[in-house]
Amino acid sequence: MIKKPFLVLAFLFALNTMNAQELVAPSYGFSHSETAYITLADGTEINGTIKDIDRDEGLIEFIKLQDGAGKKHKLKPEDIKFMYLPPSGLDNLGKKLNFASDFKKWNDEKLNQTYLNDGYAYFETADVKIKKKNSKLLMQLLNPSFSKEFRIYCDPYAKKTTSLGVGGVKFVGGDIKSFYVAKKNEPAFLLKKKDYKKEFVPLWKSCDKVIAENPEPKWTDFTKHVVTYSECAESK
Repeated sequence: MIKKPFLVLAFLFALNTMNAQELVAPSYGFSHSETAYITLADGTEINGTIKDIDRDEGLIEFIKLQDGAGKKHKLKPEDIKFMYLPPSGLDNLGKKLNFASDFKKWNDEKLNQTYLNDGYAYFETADVKIKKKNSKLLMQLLNPSFSKEFRIYCDPYAKKTTSLGVGGVKFVGGDIKSFYVAKKNEPAFLLKKKDYKKEFVPLWKSCDKVIAENPEPKWTDFTKHVVTYSECAESK
């Protein structure tokens, strides 16, 4: 006989799944045996295995790579245009994407869907506004399957909401509380859960549909707002 508490948790799990943020989980561990694919700022492509990654305050400071010919490279963020890194075995769980989803029409055609479908983490150099200063940083894209009009990047310092689960399995909660976000051709900035209601109208004011459909905006619906905004931007 199925116990009532389990049914309640199962319902909450289903509800959370339906409302889950359709984002790639950030990757922090990377394979040292699988091939990484890096395109430099000058267009040169380097493929090889990762030897070391050094981080400064959560952001990649440099990456050491050995290519197929055995040559070693030490690359700084400013040397790199974009790259696809293979997550480690444990970090790769649940990372594979399905680009046959309803989001397909908002894909950025420049992204390599084969690598992303195989669970690779995608990083790119982006303009990021921190306080009043713009900097070029190497950022991990978390919405590669619908990033054509609006990009969501990992905040390495992001906290999560309290999660509810049984036996180590999360049913609800555990949502990321902040992201770096950028509209097409604009610098990225830090968007926090606690500021979302205040930032909601300034962020989405160019799309009446987002504003009209969300009189009480919820942070858990953030990616739905991104998709609706993408519809608006595509129609203009």
